[in-house]
Order: sequence, then C-alpha cells, then structure tokens
Amino acid sequence: MSQPRGRPRVPADLQRLIADMAAANCTWGEERIASELLLKLGIRVSPRTVRRYMPRRGAPRKGTRSQGWGTFVRNHANAILACDFFVAVSATFRVFYVFVVLEVGTRRIRHWNVTKHPTAAWTAQQFRMVMSGDGPHRFLIHDHDSICSADADRTIAAMG
Repeated sequence: MSQPRGRPRVPADLQRLIADMAAANCTWGEERIASELLLKLGIRVSPRTVRRYMPRRGAPRKGTRSQGWGTFVRNHANAILACDFFVAVSATFRVFYVFVVLEVGTRRIRHWNVTKHPTAAWTAQQFRMVMSGDGPHRFLIHDHDSICSADADRTIAAMG
C-alpha cells in the first residue's frame, strides 16, 4: 500500500479550537493564535494552517444579499466621484490646502483648487463647480472632516 501524500490533516477538534480562539479574540491574527497554541498547549501549527481554519471576517452572513465595498466600487465606478484635501508647502514655507476631486471609473482628476483657508462654504462652491448635473455621477465619497460639513452635504443633495 502507498503512503498518503502531504501533511496529515489537522484533527477536527483542533480545527474547532482555532475557530473558537479566533471568534473569542477578534484582534488576534493567525500568528498570535499559532503562538498561543504552541506556548499554552504545546501544539505546533503554522500560521498558514491556522489561517485556513479561521472564520472569514467580513464575509456576508448566510441569507444576506449585500455586496461588499469592493464589489460596489467596481459596479458603480463610473458613477462615483471621490474628493479630499491635502496640504502643500511652498518654497517660502506657506501652507496651502489643495482640494481634489477624482473620477473613480477613469481615475482622472475632475477638479482641483487651492486655498489658504478652506471653509465649508468654499468647499460647497467647489462642489457646485464640479457637479454640473449633466454627468453620470450619482455618488460622492468624502471624509467626515469639518470642512465637508452637513452644509456641504445639503448643497450636494440639492444638486441631485
């Protein structure tokens, strides 16, 4: 008779233990679980093997039909604009705030502008300049900075 190929399978009770440890300690990764198994129980299991038996995080629950964030972005990329500020420092050490709006589908810069003092009103005006209403854009991604305030959100909503 021939010998079975590969490593022996991890016993079912160890598989359950790995899954239970991962569920009970949500901040632990496969390295930590493998180390704990070796340190506390003397069981030597590679982190890669531990990862195989850890429950997948962020996976949709059975019965839900919700798409993940990556799927949403791929499906609606041509209808999404993303915006943010970054800081630029001049040769004379003056600080400027650069506002950029990017079309996610084409990855092209749709609009940019520079100011010394960004305000919510200034940001809302930038949105008015970008969103003319004739584009296919239905979604805008921005952070929850005070500059992108509720007033700016209302301005965007009013533009449709």
